[in-house]
Amino acid sequence: MTARGTWKARERKVAREFGTERTPLSGGGSRHTRSDSLHAKLYMEQKLREKHSAITLWRDTAKKAKAENKIPMCVLVEKGKEGWWLVCHSKDFKAIVDEYVKVIQRDKES
Repeated sequence: MTARGTWKARERKVAREFGTERTPLSGGGSRHTRSDSLHAKLYMEQKLREKHSAITLWRDTAKKAKAENKIPMCVLVEKGKEGWWLVCHSKDFKAIVDEYVKVIQRDKES
């Protein structure tokens, strides 16, 4: 089991990376929000675990991407459902967003 201080510290760190703070008593006990952060627009749910299956998939993808000198990302899609989910490492997030924005800008220009 993870010590309470460990997951709270991780929640604080990630919240600060998004310019906000961890919600005190996040979850059902908070009077502010059930989100793990006090961000005005983003609802954060953070899970600190020994292992996540999506991250295991990402690690395998990262090895393959490294061999091709590319940025690893996993796109999860549910059959018959609209949209998709993106799994990436925080260090790669800006580069992935930059590539996505390039496509949006190109599409606007054409």
